[in-house]
Amino acid sequence: MAKITKLKVDRALCIGAASCVAIYPDVFSLDAENKAVLAKKSGPTSDLTEVTELGVANIDDGTLLLAAQSCPTKAIFLYDETGKQVYPEI
Repeated sequence: MAKITKLKVDRALCIGAASCVAIYPDVFSLDAENKAVLAKKSGPTSDLTEVTELGVANIDDGTLLLAAQSCPTKAIFLYDETGKQVYPEI
């Protein structure tokens, strides 16, 4: 798998199952609306975010992929360095 460089959460798809939070709590949390958000250094977001902007020193691509795969509605989107969507597969 290619290196993951960007990710986002589609709030319209998110149902707050929190499986992503259980798998990678350093990257994901739930907001006041029980929707998943990313732990961006500048504050929580669900928008397209560079992994370097996350408040995590070293992102583990495998754990990130597991967290995305655990989402029952496929609300977490992962992208490689070329901008290609690597999960969910299209």
